[in-house]
Amino acid sequence: MFYINTINGGGAERVMVNLAKCFSENGYDTSLVTSFRNTWEYPVAESVKRFSLEEQEIKQSRLKRNLTRISKVRKLCKEEEPDVLVSFMEEPNFRAILATRGLPVKTLVSVRNDPNKEYAGKLGAFVGKVLLPMADGCVFQTKEAQEWFPERLQKKSKIIYNAVKEDFYHIERKPNRGEIVTCGRLTEQKNHAMLISAFAEVVKQHPYATLKIYGEGTLRETLQEQINAAGLQGRAFLMGATNDVGNALQTADLFVLSSDYEGMPNALMEAMAVGVPCISTDCPCGGPKDLFRETLFNQLVPVKDTDTLKKAVQTFLDVSEHEKKQIGAEMKSRAMNFRPEIINKKWLKYLEEIVG
Repeated sequence: MFYINTINGGGAERVMVNLAKCFSENGYDTSLVTSFRNTWEYPVAESVKRFSLEEQEIKQSRLKRNLTRISKVRKLCKEEEPDVLVSFMEEPNFRAILATRGLPVKTLVSVRNDPNKEYAGKLGAFVGKVLLPMADGCVFQTKEAQEWFPERLQKKSKIIYNAVKEDFYHIERKPNRGEIVTCGRLTEQKNHAMLISAFAEVVKQHPYATLKIYGEGTLRETLQEQINAAGLQGRAFLMGATNDVGNALQTADLFVLSSDYEGMPNALMEAMAVGVPCISTDCPCGGPKDLFRETLFNQLVPVKDTDTLKKAVQTFLDVSEHEKKQIGAEMKSRAMNFRPEIINKKWLKYLEEIVG
């Protein structure tokens, strides 16, 4: 049984949907539980049972909301009798641990973001340092994230990267010269504002360049105002959310991730799998650094450093088409390690170890 708050967007949500599909296809009785439903959600495989604790999000205090959902998860576990409950993200993780106390259900939690952010404050530290080590297992995405937690949890944990859907590896690139693409929710974490600021300088030297930002979120209006104020209408575009990231990446000349922090950024991994040259901030908790580890074109820039990002983009746009192809091929070669057949085997093996 898999449990997460919602599956209406986001990298962790997409990973869980794909994992549930993988387990069901491998003969496991698989279910996926969300805290509530949304009008739009990632499609769940028909072979996966779908449950929701609430039909729509109920507005309650954080304490009451968590107590209610812990009770509902526990009730569902008693009814469905799963061997293991797999949860992603901070709140579902501690709910899963508390909901299964005293039940014959193993718990596997997964940390999907920078623990300094996800487990910040006294309550977050209590969850991370006291509750999470009570789980039977934990999946981390980076060594840096793993080392934040107590040794007790580290010893029974695994580091497993996200799988990139096979479709991305078979996309035939048709890059438009100077087309810069990024994908991510329009939130402070993704720091699209820095990318727009850097791009405003880039177009002064490379007037043919364009910027396409895929994603939706609370900062849409603010970012559009920034684009307008910089006179970038017709050059920088807020494209909205997309169900077809592959199509968005197909015409990209360059992919840029400007986040302040991440877990293991799916959008960056997908761009690499397509063979798009990539630039990223060296954001905690070390995901981009790990992804670029075996590449010669190791284009990491400091977090919140607009000037260095601008220079990195300009440097890339100045290289020859032949060099761009070489860089893309190198990215794709590194991304072969993220193929579903490799990553899913690691998950299957680890869960079998936990269940016994």
